[in-house]
Amino acid sequence: MRRRDFVSSMLATGLATPALAAQDGGHDHDRVYGPLANATVSFGAWGRTSPLDRFPNLSPIPANVHELMPHEARIQAGGSVNFIIAGFHHVLVYAPGTTIDDINAGLTIPMPGAPPGFPEVVNDPVNRVYRGLSPFGLPQDRVEVVSFPNPGRHLVVCGFVPHFNDRMFGFVMVLP
Repeated sequence: MRRRDFVSSMLATGLATPALAAQDGGHDHDRVYGPLANATVSFGAWGRTSPLDRFPNLSPIPANVHELMPHEARIQAGGSVNFIIAGFHHVLVYAPGTTIDDINAGLTIPMPGAPPGFPEVVNDPVNRVYRGLSPFGLPQDRVEVVSFPNPGRHLVVCGFVPHFNDRMFGFVMVLP
């Protein structure tokens, strides 16, 4: 029996409904509509006032703008943020009410895959709701999409200690 015939017969008999529901894993499929369903936050950007040639795969650290842009993004509860990451940055998101001064920057760990001597990352788990990927072994430029189900003003910070110490942070305001 071909797979298509099997699926068709399962659907016809109603047996597929419990099987498909079990595969769903309880995902929430409520739709989020409108301009506040999604936002983009840039972690860094390439280019300064002088020309920059990154070909074939060059990423000179001094050419990276170490800022979060915009400083505050707005979405509705259930929406998501596309964190566009340019260069060596590490996304940390903290629960509403957390400020940059609440984070214990003394709690650090080496970034997995980093060469010896590379700066560590902040590892304060208190109120942390998301910790992003290690950029080592991945393209430096990447996207991490994070859902924000709960209203409030979430702190977003770059976890690399030098960037954290330079106060590379912003907020995601999640509206009800």
